[in-house]
Amino acid sequence: AGPSGAARGKSRKRRKKRKALGEAAAAPKGPGMAAVGPPRNPQEFSSNWKALQELLKQKANNSNKSPSMGQTDTKKKQPLKAAKSPEVPAVNGNVVKAKSTNKMDNGSAKDVSAKPESKGVTVNKNLNGTKSNGKSWKEKKKNSVVVKEKDELKHKRRKAEEHVEQQPKEADIWFDDVDPKDIEAAIGPEAAKIARRNLGLETEQSQSVEQVLVKEKAFDGLTRAVAMDCEMVGVGPKGEDSIVARVSIVNQFGKCVYDKYVKPTEKVTDYRTAVSGIRPQNINTGEDFKTVQKEVAEILKGRILVGHALRNDLKVLLLDHPQKKIRDTQRYKPFKQRVKSSRPSLKLLCERLLNVQVQTAEHCSIQDAQAAMRLYTLEKKKWEAAVKNKANKKNGK
Repeated sequence: AGPSGAARGKSRKRRKKRKALGEAAAAPKGPGMAAVGPPRNPQEFSSNWKALQELLKQKANNSNKSPSMGQTDTKKKQPLKAAKSPEVPAVNGNVVKAKSTNKMDNGSAKDVSAKPESKGVTVNKNLNGTKSNGKSWKEKKKNSVVVKEKDELKHKRRKAEEHVEQQPKEADIWFDDVDPKDIEAAIGPEAAKIARRNLGLETEQSQSVEQVLVKEKAFDGLTRAVAMDCEMVGVGPKGEDSIVARVSIVNQFGKCVYDKYVKPTEKVTDYRTAVSGIRPQNINTGEDFKTVQKEVAEILKGRILVGHALRNDLKVLLLDHPQKKIRDTQRYKPFKQRVKSSRPSLKLLCERLLNVQVQTAEHCSIQDAQAAMRLYTLEKKKWEAAVKNKANKKNGK
């Protein structure tokens, strides 16, 4: 007779209890079996461990078999002209037999090993075009990358063409109150060239400062007009007061006719070397002030005196000069109007009107005198005409 319903219920409970306790061994079935507790001695532990290891091995084998069988199934489903190998090695070491039904084009069956078979498959797939394999996908990817790179290059070229700086036309440069140097930094050299042309600064860029300021093969003696400039040093507690340290005079063509260092009449407290260019050794061996003063006065007598802020130079030399004979580039109204400044510096006037850089580092009294004379000769006819008209008006009154 079979087991009763009560016995079946007990056996179910026992199974549940075994599962909860993690027993690996199968529970014996029967109506009169007593409940088995957890293992307590070492032997029971070792038997349970062995059973668990066997279960894990079985699960691993099953999982290994399933992909290998799946692979063989997919291979069987794909009809190929190339012959398949009769034996395909599985992952777990077992051999799976496959039917060699596919034949070559000549009709003869041929056995091929597993590795060549896979290569043949890919080649045939490429030839047949039945399926896009890994190789063709890589080729497509390469082609797409090449096309993408070409598109990017075209895009970059288009952008570069768009950003090519077009040379500005004269009509574009309409402002005449901006420094050409600033225009060159912001827009470019061509725009600065146009601006200089509008301001009347068409001097060659390749020319040096000396070539602009000094006339070559010209008379190097005294002329009707001379330009003078002085370098000064500081005296007094804070070096705020000035005394003359160097005097330079050039003729109408920029040729130097007089240049001397002057011995200080007081203790120098500030040589102002960064601006004046004067050092102790220059003036310690210089000429006496009285001698220089006398020589300069003789040169200036009866001549037109040109310079920049001449009031300061005459003051340190303790000299005077007739106002009608003074041509001060700082006070000439047309220069002020052109550079839009009430007290323009010599540096600014040279940049705007002569297109040359002066006073970039330590000042040189010879170069400053040459720059003032060049500015004067630039406007000499108009300047002298204006002075003559002013004198005529005074006499008419």
